[in-house]
Amino acid sequence: MTPPTWRKSSRSTQGTSGECVEVARLGKAIGVRDSKRPQASHLILTTAEFAAVLHRLKGIK
Repeated sequence: MTPPTWRKSSRSTQGTSGECVEVARLGKAIGVRDSKRPQASHLILTTAEFAAVLHRLKGIK
């Protein structure tokens, strides 16, 4: 099994807060983790759940 490729948002480099998340495709799901603690556990969301989170963050109804 190939390890997932974690990607950091291009917006993560803006500002100085250092609060960043990374995402990766995990089969039919999406993983979300704290980029400062990649060895820690991660959230697993379905693609529909991930899309709903993005829409909520972007203010799309």
